[in-house]
Amino acid sequence: MSIFIGFMTVILVLNCLFLILLILIQLPKKEAGAGVAFGGGATEALFGAGSGTVLTKVTKYAAGIFMGMALLLSVLNAHHARNSARALEIELERTAAESSQSAPVVPQPAAAPEVGAPMLQSTATNIAPTAPAPANPDAPAGQP
Repeated sequence: MSIFIGFMTVILVLNCLFLILLILIQLPKKEAGAGVAFGGGATEALFGAGSGTVLTKVTKYAAGIFMGMALLLSVLNAHHARNSARALEIELERTAAESSQSAPVVPQPAAAPEVGAPMLQSTATNIAPTAPAPANPDAPAGQP
């Protein structure tokens, strides 16, 4: 499919160049412009005195072919891209299924606490500093 799309793209580019050439060699309504600059008199010698009608008809056909090929290529490219994406999805699903069957189970990390949930505090933060207890509880304060 991609070879056909490439071939049609080359044909479209050649048609485009031919169309540009046809438009440039046509005689304008006023005797000025690109037709005169590129030898407007040569078309009369090549196609005859009524060359305007011949060039006009060929230009119309070339423009119609250009439009038709441009639409055809856009449809073919869209179809090709859709098929490629679908094939890629199928391949990814197949490799994911194969890897999940052969891979060891990895433990998942613990979930983070919900917002607004009470946080547990460690006991180390709840301990208030206190004075050391006397060695002899019956002894008066100040004596060991």
